[in-house]
Amino acid sequence: MRVDRPIGTWLLYWPCAWSVALAGVWGRWSLFAWFLLGAFAMRSAGCVYNDLVDRDLDRQVARTRLRPLASGRVRPRAAWALIALLCAVGLLVLLQLPPIAQLIAVASILPVLAYPFMKRITWWPQAWLGLVFSWGALVGWPAVTGTFAAPALWLWLGSIFWVIGYDTLYAIQDKEDDALVGVRSSARALGRRAALGIGLCYALALVGWSVALWQVRPEPLALIALLPAALHLAGQALRADPDDGELALRLFRSNRFTGLLLLLGFAAVGLSVAS
Repeated sequence: MRVDRPIGTWLLYWPCAWSVALAGVWGRWSLFAWFLLGAFAMRSAGCVYNDLVDRDLDRQVARTRLRPLASGRVRPRAAWALIALLCAVGLLVLLQLPPIAQLIAVASILPVLAYPFMKRITWWPQAWLGLVFSWGALVGWPAVTGTFAAPALWLWLGSIFWVIGYDTLYAIQDKEDDALVGVRSSARALGRRAALGIGLCYALALVGWSVALWQVRPEPLALIALLPAALHLAGQALRADPDDGELALRLFRSNRFTGLLLLLGFAAVGLSVAS
């Protein structure tokens, strides 16, 4: 479940929270807590499922060979039971949402199930992770308003590129092991141009988020809400080193702070319109 490494929960949570905030909240403050619980449960279930699928590969990689399933300390049947329990928590969260938000959330199941196989068939599994880890942006808006609207779509598109950028940072630390076992990644595909690729992804993320903000409040002043996060992301891209896995991991983890900066920006715009 990676309870000792909550970064994944935060990264899954932020797009949900951004979408709720940009929609104006409209008194649904409890959604922030429900989505946090859902992010914890579903990220945990995703980790267990990923370890089930990857247990043979994990045995060949130094960083992952001691994971419970790879090492044989936990049997697959017990892992499936844990997934069922975590999905029950996810169902509890789902029941708090209006029907359209429930349908959109359920639609993420197939892409989530397909994700662990992407690194075997494409050099860009980070793009697929972007699709699924950003899905909350599509759910948060209708959870508040009861309807789907274009800002949620643009928020999702921007988040996809953000995920590709930060997960490329994460993949830098595994490049050598991935090459040995034949696992593909954007870090391997980009090679020496990884920092440039990360910067480009972050720039495209900011474009998507800017469109989302503009559709909610079409004023240049609204775009200033993205400035703190933009500076933080630029710092990540400028510091990224494709040969320094420890630095890449620290930069990856700093995206918790990126998410908070963006939440404050989206909330400032969304609440100003709602009021």
